[in-house]
Amino acid sequence: MKLTSLLFVPADSERKFVKAQGIGADGLILDLEDSVAPPNKAAARDTLAGWIADHAGPRDWDLWVRINPFDTGLTEADLRAIVRPGLDGIMLPKADGGQDLARLGRLLDPLEAAAGMAPGTVRVIVVATETAAAMFNLASYAPAHPRLAALTWGAEDLSAVIGATANKEPGGDWTAPYQLARSLCLMAAANAGVPALDTLYSDFRDDDGLRAACRISRRDGFLGRLAIHPAQVAGINAAFAPSDEDLALARRIVAAFDENPGLGTIGIDGKMYDIPHLKAARRTLASVDGA
Repeated sequence: MKLTSLLFVPADSERKFVKAQGIGADGLILDLEDSVAPPNKAAARDTLAGWIADHAGPRDWDLWVRINPFDTGLTEADLRAIVRPGLDGIMLPKADGGQDLARLGRLLDPLEAAAGMAPGTVRVIVVATETAAAMFNLASYAPAHPRLAALTWGAEDLSAVIGATANKEPGGDWTAPYQLARSLCLMAAANAGVPALDTLYSDFRDDDGLRAACRISRRDGFLGRLAIHPAQVAGINAAFAPSDEDLALARRIVAAFDENPGLGTIGIDGKMYDIPHLKAARRTLASVDGA
């Protein structure tokens, strides 16, 4: 399951869903939450159930659904409709902590069984910073629930909760509260041993800005990024892909340690590399199929 680029698609737009399938995203997130107006949610849920059933066969992208959060009262109806062969994962928004993930897992268990799916088939990405309580509970995702695939973070809902009038500086950088949320999400994912995914880049017309932001995300430790528009997918994939030089060095580091299993530090071209470098090299190679 690759998580470099995950594209949101409204769950009530077949046209956008069909178009998105050929964009090159690792996953499509069919959105039952913010993209669908309240009067249309029931119809969108029923339509989405049919789409999932129609795409139960092999494909080169994963099918995720962002469900409505627990406080809406719509979550269980969403799950009853969408848990069926073809569903790869769920995005859980506005989670307060690991207890909400565990609650979701308990709901998924019997639904998977009823649908004839193997236990644990449906994975979960948690949006881990959208409530004030969530910010104090990020450590609760460790040890990781068996279904947890990744953690990501969001700024807009958190802005509304804390009463912020803006979440970015005039130059485009996140203000301090959102820098904190981003950093803690990254640390929480590392603590749980799962990937961290960076949040949306809102200006889908600014490809240069997106790519620069993604390079910073990759530098900081994020595995991938969410996309709000199909035009962003290529830029995300390119920015998170290791260069030929990165791959060549990673192979040399891994090979050197394999040849010298008793050493904790190895010199290559006048530079010293230790076990953390080895772990990073293995992650780099694992991020590219066939590397």
